[in-house]
Amino acid sequence: MGNFELLRKKFSTYLEQCITCSDISEFQKKCINDCPNSTDRKTAIDQALRDTLLVVIDKSYKTGKVNLLESYVTITIELCRIELATLTMPVMMLSDIFDTITLDKCEKLFTYVEDNMSIWKEELFFTACKNNLLRMCNDLLRKLSRSQQTVFCGRILLFLAKFFPFSEKSGLNIVSEFNLDNCTEFGNENNDDTDNNITQKIDDNDVNNKMQIDYNLYRKFWALQDFFRNPNQCYTKMQWKVFSMHASSVLSAFSSFKLEDQRPCTTIDNKNNSVMDTSEPKEAHYFAKYLTNQKLLELQLSDSNFRRYVLLQFLILFQYLNSTVKFKAETHELKNEQAEWVTATTEQVYTLINETPPDGQLFCETVKNILKREEHWNAWKNDGCPPFKRPAKEPSSDSDEPKKVKKIKRRIGDVIRDAQGAGKFNMGNPELTKLWNLCPNNLEACKSKDRDFLPSLETYFEEAIEQLDPAAMVEEEYKKVNDGSFGWRALRLLARRSPHFFVHGNNPINKLPEYLESMIKKIAKDRPQLQCDVVKNESSEETQAETNEQDFNEDVLKQDAEQVDVDTIDSKIRKINPVSTDIIDKLSEVLKDDWQKLASKLGYARDEIKFFESKPTQYDQCQSMLKIWSEADDDASIENLLYILEGLDLTEAAALLQS
Repeated sequence: MGNFELLRKKFSTYLEQCITCSDISEFQKKCINDCPNSTDRKTAIDQALRDTLLVVIDKSYKTGKVNLLESYVTITIELCRIELATLTMPVMMLSDIFDTITLDKCEKLFTYVEDNMSIWKEELFFTACKNNLLRMCNDLLRKLSRSQQTVFCGRILLFLAKFFPFSEKSGLNIVSEFNLDNCTEFGNENNDDTDNNITQKIDDNDVNNKMQIDYNLYRKFWALQDFFRNPNQCYTKMQWKVFSMHASSVLSAFSSFKLEDQRPCTTIDNKNNSVMDTSEPKEAHYFAKYLTNQKLLELQLSDSNFRRYVLLQFLILFQYLNSTVKFKAETHELKNEQAEWVTATTEQVYTLINETPPDGQLFCETVKNILKREEHWNAWKNDGCPPFKRPAKEPSSDSDEPKKVKKIKRRIGDVIRDAQGAGKFNMGNPELTKLWNLCPNNLEACKSKDRDFLPSLETYFEEAIEQLDPAAMVEEEYKKVNDGSFGWRALRLLARRSPHFFVHGNNPINKLPEYLESMIKKIAKDRPQLQCDVVKNESSEETQAETNEQDFNEDVLKQDAEQVDVDTIDSKIRKINPVSTDIIDKLSEVLKDDWQKLASKLGYARDEIKFFESKPTQYDQCQSMLKIWSEADDDASIENLLYILEGLDLTEAAALLQS
């Protein structure tokens, strides 16, 4: 231990001298003379480097420049090349420096890291330093503000993208995760914004040219950001309904408010008889994240860049919904009607981009090329990110290397003749040949009992026959015959195995559960162990079955006669007065304790009700449910809602509608 401390102090002194005179060879001689053992020498030099770094940082702080720090890291790199220091020391020095200096100096010093990219990618340093470099950059990113130091953050990310190989798994997001922390918050309708810095000064002459923004459009517009950050929500039925309605409203607003191309101002030069462009070029501003104040939305929608950002978000989302991603869940697949809506809306978005100045057509073609490139990127990730390799060069004809002798393939006729002589078939593929020759006679193999997967009647209907016994005390709704999937399979099995299926008769069959019960009784009579139990109750049930069959046939005959009356009734029930927003707000206050009962009556499933329950208060839950019902249901009217409320004995709400 004493020897290490002594070497550490000596090497620190040598380092300070080396920094002054920049003579690394002299430093090398002194270190080797003081410590011949390479392992002990390298350990002591590593510690001396970190000790001396504190002195260098202090000098740099007094001068206000980073040149001393850059020179010190360069000396550390040279010590690694002559095997006096550990290979990870240059990056460790940089990490320590970034932890001790201010952010403005960090940005200056990072230029040194970028300029020495070739050094970090050398075979000597890459393997040893890549993890430390990644950790150093991530520590820097955590200290920076993404909204204020946006450019610096981008430089760090670009450096990592250039430093690591293209197929580096740590930077590819293999499992297709989304940045769910990127939440967009926006104000409520009742919020009083008293910020005097945000004002709108609109000329009286331009009032008619402005888009009228209400809270409903404002809420739908910014609520879409939640779907853009987490597209998997669109695969849920309730969430898809909300997304499609919001997207349609926003795109309709874009279509109704066209942007005009701002042409440059011109003046006429009378001396030269020429037209001069007097408009000054506008500086392009970059916004890391837009403000969500309601007063700003009108100005934002009039900004062509802002509109392009939103439309491009739609295209990226639609591409993900239609793409085949390796780590998608099996349930994450659009239905046919949803896919048709996405296709139609994509065309609408491209039309809006094409109409957005300036250079709408050029921007539209650029977006299509970018999204086409993303398709190739997604396909490459689905294939497991195979490394990119340059194609091997073809050997020139003048090469002195001996050519490999090609193996002469046997003729196909000889191969087939030899296989027939052995009593086998040759299919041209090893696996097919193996499968084809498992059995000498393929037709006999198809008739094998091992390939008969059809169950017997007794096995399939065993549980249903047991449920016919009154002693089993099985309720009617829980019987197997009332299960649709069981009935469909039962009909297919009866057509293959039962002699009772194909019968002659002019009367239509009963309802499926009743028909299956009658067939099961016939099958049960063929089973001696259950024959007594079934026959015992058959006499009492036959009369009821015939009555049910007669009633069913009469209902079918009366159906056409009653159709006219049903159409008349339906026409009266159809919505006359739509449910307005004011009525929804008043009803939400009255029904906030009983809204779940109303939601079930309106036809919402349990998972859809859970979606409404995610709202903060019962008032918001009821209001959201009624708004979606009034927008999505074709039969949404005051008359229908009044009829439902009276049926649920919600008298106070019904009285509110009648007033």
